[in-house]
Amino acid sequence: MKRMAITIAFGLSLLTSVVFAQNAGTGSISGVGRDSSAAVIPGAKVEVASPALIEGSRSAVADEQGAYRIINLRPGTYTVTFSMPGFTAVRHEGLQLDAGFNATENAELQAGNVQETVTVTENAPVVDTQSVSQDRIFAPVAGI
Repeated sequence: MKRMAITIAFGLSLLTSVVFAQNAGTGSISGVGRDSSAAVIPGAKVEVASPALIEGSRSAVADEQGAYRIINLRPGTYTVTFSMPGFTAVRHEGLQLDAGFNATENAELQAGNVQETVTVTENAPVVDTQSVSQDRIFAPVAGI
């Protein structure tokens, strides 16, 4: 029984060191998105892109406090893009992320132009442009 407990304790310590070693080689980027009045912007999309990422980019959505955090990022140079409908997108380039570093990248989004997309689902009426006809209506004349 004592031998089994020692084996389990050794296995857990080995597993913990492996997990720590994997995370020690990565970093994270976090921050807060605000508008020009310093109000937080919940729901803003934040995307980080880098050649260091196998998938090319990762994204997150800001929480109720406008905060986001993207973890387990490999060391490299990153571009951070903030976007939200109704606001102009903000792009920060050249963020150098080193192993074990937790970078803070905040953004101030400016209100953008409102854009509308109109989708027409009705077809225009068909007009015959090949033949011409004219309808005449004759009214009876009184006394004939």
